[in-house]
Amino acid sequence: MSGGSGCCLALLLVWSLCVSARCRFPSLDHIRPRASDRAQGRAVTELLRRLLGNRSAEFIVSVNGSLSNDSLDVCELRSTKNNRVVATGSTGVAVASGIYNYLKYFCNCHVSWSGNQLDLPRPLPKLTGVLRISTPHRFRYYQNVCTFSYSSVWWDWPRWEREIDWMALNGINLPLAFTGQEALWQEVYRALGLNQSEIEEFFSGPAFLAWNRMANLFKFGGPLPQSWHVNQLYLQFKILERMRSFGMIPVLPAFSGNIPKGILRVSIAAACLCFRLYPEARVTRLGPWSHFNCSYSCSLVLDPQDPLFHHIGSLYLSQVLKQFGTDHIYSTDTFNEMTPPSPDPAYLSAVSRSVFASMTAVDPQAVWLMQGWLFFSDAAFWKPAQIQALLHGVPLGRMIVLDLFAETEPIFSYTESFYGQPFIWCMLQNFGGNSGLFGTVESINSGPFKALHFPNSTLVGIGMTPEGIEQNPVTYELMSELAWRKEPVNLAKWVSLYAIRRYGNTQESLTTAWRLLFASIYNCTDPHYRNHNHSPLVRRPSFHMNTGLWYDPADLYKAWKLIMDAAPSLMSKETFRYDLVDVTREVLQVLTTSFYRDIADAFKKQNLSELLTAGGVLVYDLLPELNRLLSSNRNFLLGTWLERARSLAVDDKEAQLYDMNARNQITLWGPSGEILDYASKEWGGLMEDYYAQRWGLFVQTLVECLNSGQPFKQAAFNQAVFQIEKGFIYNGRKYPTKPQGDTYEIAYRIFLKYFPQALNRL
Repeated sequence: MSGGSGCCLALLLVWSLCVSARCRFPSLDHIRPRASDRAQGRAVTELLRRLLGNRSAEFIVSVNGSLSNDSLDVCELRSTKNNRVVATGSTGVAVASGIYNYLKYFCNCHVSWSGNQLDLPRPLPKLTGVLRISTPHRFRYYQNVCTFSYSSVWWDWPRWEREIDWMALNGINLPLAFTGQEALWQEVYRALGLNQSEIEEFFSGPAFLAWNRMANLFKFGGPLPQSWHVNQLYLQFKILERMRSFGMIPVLPAFSGNIPKGILRVSIAAACLCFRLYPEARVTRLGPWSHFNCSYSCSLVLDPQDPLFHHIGSLYLSQVLKQFGTDHIYSTDTFNEMTPPSPDPAYLSAVSRSVFASMTAVDPQAVWLMQGWLFFSDAAFWKPAQIQALLHGVPLGRMIVLDLFAETEPIFSYTESFYGQPFIWCMLQNFGGNSGLFGTVESINSGPFKALHFPNSTLVGIGMTPEGIEQNPVTYELMSELAWRKEPVNLAKWVSLYAIRRYGNTQESLTTAWRLLFASIYNCTDPHYRNHNHSPLVRRPSFHMNTGLWYDPADLYKAWKLIMDAAPSLMSKETFRYDLVDVTREVLQVLTTSFYRDIADAFKKQNLSELLTAGGVLVYDLLPELNRLLSSNRNFLLGTWLERARSLAVDDKEAQLYDMNARNQITLWGPSGEILDYASKEWGGLMEDYYAQRWGLFVQTLVECLNSGQPFKQAAFNQAVFQIEKGFIYNGRKYPTKPQGDTYEIAYRIFLKYFPQALNRL
C-alpha cells in the first residue's frame, strides 16, 4: 500500500491518555532505566540495523528521558524534507515501539515469531506534523515463570537477541530475567555446607526447572551438568546487558523458601557424634504435586519466620546483585499451587513480611513482584481476609501483583484492586505452549480499560504472561498495542489492517478470513475457559474425551477456503505460509474430533465396517497428511526442538539427557505420565511417531474387541499405550530440522479431500 493510505490512519494513532493520581506510587519512582539516553539510542539504532538492513539509515533515533515527566513512556515522530523519519522518545523501548507503530500503520510492515513482512515503501511515507504516541501504563510486563521451560529452555544467544528485539518493538519494559539462576544457587548451597551430590539431587533437568524453582518438584530430569550452569550464566549476562540497553527493567529472582533436603542432613563426626547442618531449621514437607510421588515432589519449604530463611534469602540476593546488578524489582512466589499450613491472617502477614525483609536486607529499595496465580488456583483457601493479610505484610507500593489470568479470571475486581497494592493486568493466553488457534479478543480489548477505570484502581501496567509462546502472534500484537491506546479498538477494523500488513497484500479475501477468525476461534467467551488444547488429537485416546468447541467450526472452514483461494500468489511470504499451515492444521484437528465421534459411535453400535472406515481414514490418511503438512514448515518441526536441546551438550551423555528432557516435557511430562500431554505440540515427527501411533493402537484395540466379543478395558489400553509413549522418548530417532515437501501442494491436496467432508460434518 502507498504511504498515503497510512497517513489516513494518523488520527487513530494519537493514543495519549492522562493517568490519574490514583495510579501513581512514589515508592516506584526509583525504578528507572540504568542505561544512559545515548546508550539506549544506540541500542535502538542497532536493532533497526538488524531488522531493516541499509534502510535503517532512513531513521534518526534519539532518547531524551526528560520528554516524560511522570515515568510514562512517550515517543514523537516526524518526517524530514529528505524523506527520513526522526523518532525521539523517553526510553529506548518507547522509541522502538513508536517506530514499530509507524512501520505497521504507515508502511504496512509486520514482525512476528513466525516471520517478518518488511517490504518498506520507497521513499518512506511522510508524516504530517508530529505524531505523538504515549502510554497510560508505567509498566508493560512480559513472560511467565513457565515460559523459560516451555519455550526458551534451549535458546541460544541469537534466538534471545531476536526475542529481546521483539520485546522492544512491542513496548515491553518489564521483562522477567530468570536465566542462569541455578549457577548462583549452586554457590549458595556450597556456602551453606551442602556437597555436590546433594545439590545435584535437588536441581531438576533443564526442561523442568520452572517447577523446581517453584518448589513443585526436584531431581526429575537431572542432574544439571556443570556446562549447563556456565552456558546459562553466559546467556544471562548477555540478556541483561541487552535488556538494560533498551531501558528495560529486568525482573530478577529472589528466595521463596524452597530448599534441598541436604539442609537437613545428619552427619557423623569423627567422634561418632551425629549432628545436623541446621538443627533448628523449621521446615515443612509439602504434599505430592500434580500426581508426582515423593520421589520427585513433596518439596521442603523453610518457614519464612525462621532466621535461616532470612540468612539464605540474603545470601542468595547478595549473589544476584554481585553477578547481575539490580534494577530493584525481584520476583518470587510463596505457596504456588500449594496450600499454606495455616489460614491465620497474622501468620500470612508474617510470611510476606519475612520474605520482603530478606530482600530489603540486601537492597533497601527492593520491590517484590508476585504472581497472583495462587489466589485463583486455590480460591477455597484464599478468602478476602487471607489475601489482604498476605498483601499487607509488605508496605503499600513495595509489592506489584501480577493479575496473571485477568482476561478470564480477574482478581483485582473482587479484592478492591488488591487491597491497595499496585497490580498489572495480564493476558495469560496459553497453557503449556500448546499448539492451537485461540484468543479472547473481546476480553483483552476491554479488560485493561475496565481495570484502569476501576474505583480506586491501583493499576500500574498491563502484561502478557503466557506459559508458552511462538503461537497465535495476532493476540500478542493486539495486546501489546493496547498498552498505547486510550480506548478499545474496533476489532474488525484492527484485524483487517493486521491481515494487510502481515502479508503485505490488500486482497479482500484475506481480511474477510481474519475477520471470521477474530469473531469465532479468537473470541472465546465461555466463562472460566482455560486454553489447554483439549482436542482428542493430542490426548491419550479413551471414550471420555473432550469434544467441545467454543466457536462454530463453519467460520473456521470459511476462513480456510478464503486463505486457500489466496494462496497461489502469496506462497513467497513466510508469514502467509505459516498461517496456511496453522489454519489447515486447526481444521484437521477439528476433523479428528469428528472422526473420533464416528469411531466411538461405530464401536458402541458394534459396527465393524463403520469402525474400520472411520479409523482407517483417521490413522492412514488424515494423520499422515497432517504430519506431511507440519513437516513442510520450519516452525512446526520436532527436529528443531530436539536439535536445539542436543546442541547445548558438550558430550553424548549430556546430549542424551537433554534429548530425554525435551521429549518427555512435550509428552509424558513425568516418568509415568504424571501430567500427560499438558505441553502437547502439533509438530512434524511428533504427529507421526507419537499421536498417530496412539490412535493406531486405539483403533486396532477396538477392532480386536469387536472381533473377539470382549469389552474395551481402558486400564489395559493405558498400559499398552504407555509403551508407545515411553518408547517415543527413547527411540533415538533423529528428526528433520529442515522443511520437507511443498506446503501449497500438500495443503491443496488436503483441502480437496477434506473441505467437502468438513462442510458435510457441520
